[in-house]
Amino acid sequence: MTTGHRITVERSTDHVRVAHGGQVLADSTRPLVLRETGYPARYYLPPEDVRTDLLVPSGTQTHCPFKGTASYWSLPGGPEDAVWAYPEPKEDVAEIKDHLCFYETEVVDG
Repeated sequence: MTTGHRITVERSTDHVRVAHGGQVLADSTRPLVLRETGYPARYYLPPEDVRTDLLVPSGTQTHCPFKGTASYWSLPGGPEDAVWAYPEPKEDVAEIKDHLCFYETEVVDG
C-alpha cells in the first residue's frame, strides 16, 4: 500500500438490493463492504445473489494497483460498465474474488 492509502474488506449484515428499470438485479444479505481511502464504501455481492443472466459482458477492463484488474458488465438497456468484479484480486483484498459490485446500490436495512 502507498503511505496514507488503506483498503479494508469486511462482511456486512446490511441488506443490499440493486434494481434497474423496475427489475431487481441483485438482492443480498451477505455482502462484503470494501472501504478505500478517497472512495465511497462499495458493496461486493456474491454471484449467487446477482441475476448474472441479465448482465452483458462489456469487454472493458481497468487496473487498480491496489486491487488488481477488474472486468465489467453492462445493465440490460441501461448504463454500460455499471457492474465490475475482480477475477484475480491482489492478495490484500482476496475476499472480493468474483464478487460483483454495482455503482448504484440500495441498503434496504442495516
